[in-house]
This record gives sequence, structure tokens and C-alpha cells, in this order.
Amino acid sequence: MKKKNSNALDLIIYIGWAVVISLVITLIVNRGSMFAKPERLSLAEVATLIKEDKVSKIEINGEDIVLTVGKEEQRATKEANTSFTETISRFAVTPEQLSKLDITVKSQKTFGNTLLRILPLFSPIILFLLIMWFLSKSMQGGGGAMKAFSFGQSKAKLAGEKDKKVTFNEVAGNKTAKNELREVVEFLKTPEKFFKVGAKIPKGVLLVGSPGTGKTLLARAVAGEAGVAFFHLSGSEFVEMFVGVGASRVRDLFDMARKTAPAIIFIDEIDAVGRSRGVGIGGGNDEREQTLNQILVEMDGFEPKEKLVVIAATNREDVLDPALLRPGRFDRRVFLDVPDRKDRKDILEIHAKNKPLEEGIDLAVVARRTSGFSGADLESLMNEAAIKAARRESSTISLEDILSSVDKVLIGPERLNHLHTEHERKLVAYHEAGHALLATLLPDADPVHRVSIVQRGNAGGYTMKLPLEEKKLRTRAEYFDDITMTLGGYVTEKLVFGDVSTGPSGDLENVTNVARAMVSRFGMSDTLGPVAYEVVNSHSIYADRTQTAYAEKTLQTIDAEVTRIITDALARAEKLVKENKNLLDIIANELLDKETLEQEEYEALLSQHGIVFKKVE
Repeated sequence: MKKKNSNALDLIIYIGWAVVISLVITLIVNRGSMFAKPERLSLAEVATLIKEDKVSKIEINGEDIVLTVGKEEQRATKEANTSFTETISRFAVTPEQLSKLDITVKSQKTFGNTLLRILPLFSPIILFLLIMWFLSKSMQGGGGAMKAFSFGQSKAKLAGEKDKKVTFNEVAGNKTAKNELREVVEFLKTPEKFFKVGAKIPKGVLLVGSPGTGKTLLARAVAGEAGVAFFHLSGSEFVEMFVGVGASRVRDLFDMARKTAPAIIFIDEIDAVGRSRGVGIGGGNDEREQTLNQILVEMDGFEPKEKLVVIAATNREDVLDPALLRPGRFDRRVFLDVPDRKDRKDILEIHAKNKPLEEGIDLAVVARRTSGFSGADLESLMNEAAIKAARRESSTISLEDILSSVDKVLIGPERLNHLHTEHERKLVAYHEAGHALLATLLPDADPVHRVSIVQRGNAGGYTMKLPLEEKKLRTRAEYFDDITMTLGGYVTEKLVFGDVSTGPSGDLENVTNVARAMVSRFGMSDTLGPVAYEVVNSHSIYADRTQTAYAEKTLQTIDAEVTRIITDALARAEKLVKENKNLLDIIANELLDKETLEQEEYEALLSQHGIVFKKVE
């Protein structure tokens, strides 16, 4: 918004200056007429004064006549395109009378006079050019009017020698992805080894992974390992409001890369231009589709021995056009996963290299608590911990700084502008105690790592639970226990206070979505059987990409099954909470006293009452 306001202000200033310049030109040109005396003699009066010998001198400047009458000057105007002698002779002034006068004629054909005459004609043109210059500068982000002629030039940035080289040693985790890309590095370093046996390296490599998993970092590492030129830009930088600009930029980019080969072209977020064609929007002349077509043509134009590799990154492989993924283009796909516990420890060690950690900090503890974190999340975590240490004026980063930063990255910053009333504190404490208690009692629920009634983000409190083992697949029993645990806050509020608040609204939405997915997508309902009634269509152009394939009667059955699952889980949660009301009170009172319970404190508290916990290996 500030950028737009600045552009608007600049436009007003440019127009203002142009208007001022035009006014100044007008004033200069008309200075004579503006400051002249309002009374001018007629030619008849001039002739009379000459006949009466009252005029001693006449000065003619174009059509302006200045007469010296005694000690005064009088002005008159002669006819245009006619000499003064010819004009005045019509009033019976003889040549003898004119010969007595000192007549001076000044020439108008000087450069200054000519300029003053033509300036008013060009002032609107000057104004128009100034406005167009400003507009072209604004559209191109600065750089003057010549930018208007550079629309078709590529905006790719070439990594220079001063840029820090990234290698595979600085990319933790993703071992499979790095092994796949080592072949690309070897090809760029020693292509003859491949050509000798008739092998062709893939022209395009597609990096697929969730946001923050290190796709861009890995692409830079390939260039760093190979020691070649690295052109990088985003897919959205190809497309402009002008037709044909994207295709022109693609051509320019590939021309630049060929001149500096061996080289790597990295296109981030390629789904911005590489989405499936023919979805009914924009038609065949859609600028995005023309850009995609040009990319396909350029990749087909690679010579067999051309030392050029295109690397693209996306987190939406499912929406890409099939022509991009066929052999000969992006025919090698490299998948980047969210790091597991060991990889998270390695990533944390990389980001902790230049940070002074307190002695004895075990980053394996942090790695265990950051399940589901991407590489970007872990980088943000260590940065937040460093900021927290600096704010308390410490020269080292403590484990508490790191662990509290986990909550900030995962849930949000601590809210200090709103404090719970005593009733709210008690309600939140029992709500979170209900979640924690059920997570402990249910056999297939994940163990509790932290319980807190400190407000963070949009949460009045939170119960953090993390799995003993990181798994890709989940069973029906695990989903059912998860629903039961999530209903713990709702059940506890109803049991202890005899009413429910708005606090469990997010919990209820979550359990409804999980139960519906179990029934309509995962086939976990005995009544409906192993049928997927809802399919996510990733190629859909609409916000809701879920496609339904069932009759009205089936919809009623799905709703009934969702309600049954939630009702069964609710009854189970109520039974467990009532049977363990004493443990619920103990957890809630401890939360009211300490506000936050770490895993060790929580397990030590319940171990005193006969609860046995599984240990993490």
C-alpha cells in the first residue's frame, strides 16, 4: 500500500512540474502583451502625428511600433505581412515626411524569437512525454524510460562470485534427493563420461516437496557442487499484463543460459506458469499458456550434448501440465520429505553453528519436540531462540530459549494484552487437563510433551502431544483415540462446570473433519464399507476441490456415521474422565499453580498415582 501511495504522489509531482513549466513558457511568450499599456494608437493617429512633425523616432519590431513623441513613447500595431511604409502611405503620409524620421526596423527572425513562438506548440507534447516516462518507470520498478523497452528481457538473477556457494554438506537430511542430484552434478562436471557410453542426462529435474523442505537450497547446492552458472527466478516473473512478454522472457532466459553453459536454470514455483492447460479460463491466447508453451519448446530445443540443466521446484506437482512431466522434459522427479528426528537434529546443528549455545544443550531433545517441522521452521526456531536470548541480554542461548521458541513457531507468540479472569483460568486449566488426561489414558494416543494455560496466538491454552515414533500411516484406532482425546476439553467443562464455553469450538470442528474423512475418504466405516465418497481433485480451479460421488440417501448415511463416531468417542471420554476425576483435579490444580507443565513434570506428577508411561528410546 505504501508503494502505491508513493507512486501516486510521484505522479502528482510530475504532473505539477509539467503544468508549472507550461505556465512559465506561456508567461515568457506573452510577456510583452501582458505588461503592455492598455492604450495603443491607431494607424490614423500615427499618421496625424507624423504629419504634424511631432514624431522624432520610430522603432518597428515585427508588428509592434514604438513612436517617440517628444519625451514620451507611444505604441501602435501595424498590419501583419505588410511593410510600415506601405501601410502608413494609405493615410496620405508622403515619402518626404517619412524621410525626416529616424526609422529603425528590428528583425524577428532570431533563434530566441523562433523558440518562443514554437514553445507553446510543444508544451502539451512535453507534458504528455513526462507523464508517459513516469508511468513506464513505475511499471518497471524504476530505471528510467528505457525500461519501457525491456519488457521482453528475462528477469533471471545470476548468482555471482560474491554470493556464498552452497554445497551438499550444508544441506542436512534428504539423503535420497541428494543422491539423485549427484548425477546432475557429475554430468555438469564431466559430461564426456556420460556421452562416451551414449547416456543422456535428464534435461529437467523437478523438485517436489512441502513448503520449507529446502527445494531452493538444494538447487543452489547442485550449482555450488558443480561450480557452474546459476540462473534463478520465480515462475510468476515470466508473466506480465502484456501479451507475449512471458514467452519473450523465456527465450531470453534460455539464450542467456546457453551463452554461459554449462549452467543451471532454476525456476521456483513453476506451478505459477505450468498448470494444466485447457481448464476453461483464458482460452488458447491466455498469456500463462503461451509462456508454458515457450518453456516446452525451449526444452525440446536442447541439443543432446548441450550442457544445460533446468531445475524447477513446486509443492503442487498434481496441478502441472502433463506435457511438462513427459520424458525429455522434467522426466526426473526428486521428492523432498519433511525431515525425521535424526535429520531434524542435523538441521538444528547446521543452524546452531554461528550461535553461542549454553554448554550441555542436547539438540536431540529439541529434535524430538519438533515433529512435523520443516527445515525452514527449524531455521526460524533457532533464530527466535537467538532473539529471545538477546532480549534478556544473555550472551548464550539456553535450552529454555529454544523450547519456548518451539511454542512460538508452532502456536504463536505469547499474548500479553489479555489476561484470564480467575474463572477463565480455572476453566482453561480444567479444559487442558481433560485433554492431557485422556492422552495419557488412551492406548493409541500420542504422549503429552507440554501442557500450558499461557495464551499463545488464538489459543487460550494448549496441550502439546508428540508421537513416540514418527509414522506415515495411521490406523482407525489411532484416529478414534485422537477424536476422544480432542473431546476431553468439552467433556471436562460440562462435567466440572455444568456448562460449556466457546473454548472447544476449534476442537469440535477438528473432530468433525477427522470423523468425516474416516467415513468418506478412508473407508473406516463398517456401515459404508471401503468406498471413497469424497475425492480431492487437485486440478480443479475452484477453492473447494472436493468432488462428491454419492446419492442423497448416501449423504444421510455418511452424516449418521460421522455422528455415531463422535457420539461413541464422547461417551468414552465421559467415562474415562468421570472414573479419573481425582487425576483431573490434580493436573488442573498444578496448572493453576505453575501455568506450564513440561513432560518430565507432568509424568512425575501422575507417576505418584500409579500411572505408568512409555519411555522414548
